[in-house]
Amino acid sequence: MYRPVNHGYIEIVIGPMYSGKSEELIRRLKRAKIAKQNVVVFKPLIDDRYSKEDVVSHSGYAINAIPIKDSSEMEKYINEDTQVVGIDEVQFFDNEVVDMAIKLADKGIRVIAAGLDMDFKGEPFGPTPKLLAVAEFVDKIQAICSVCGQPATRSQRLIMVSQLSMMNR
Repeated sequence: MYRPVNHGYIEIVIGPMYSGKSEELIRRLKRAKIAKQNVVVFKPLIDDRYSKEDVVSHSGYAINAIPIKDSSEMEKYINEDTQVVGIDEVQFFDNEVVDMAIKLADKGIRVIAAGLDMDFKGEPFGPTPKLLAVAEFVDKIQAICSVCGQPATRSQRLIMVSQLSMMNR
């Protein structure tokens, strides 16, 4: 795949839960580090499932990240040496993350984001649809359905029986 040289761009990896989005983000960021590029990685502060300070895939791959509350905090961690910015769980950021990604790309930075494109109802999720519209490269990946083994394009919301009985009261 052709990648622009000497200017920035936005690439995004999207798909449902358990499709490997974070793993692909980590793979791309680690390759940039191998190439001796200056990489800065962000994750939403609310995502502390596996680690508070790492992006961690379900299969256990990890890369250090800066947990932030909103996209405006990114600027204080990026300097003129920054070449690549990674953003995990982009759907949980504010809508200004799109403007931030554009701003960074305009400065010559490669921006790699990963996140859900749809919620469990199949509705567009957070700022991801706008980021898709401005990205130069989009990779939509699928999960595997644990019931039938076919490609899965949507996340499934599971509700425990105790939660269901409380909802029906």
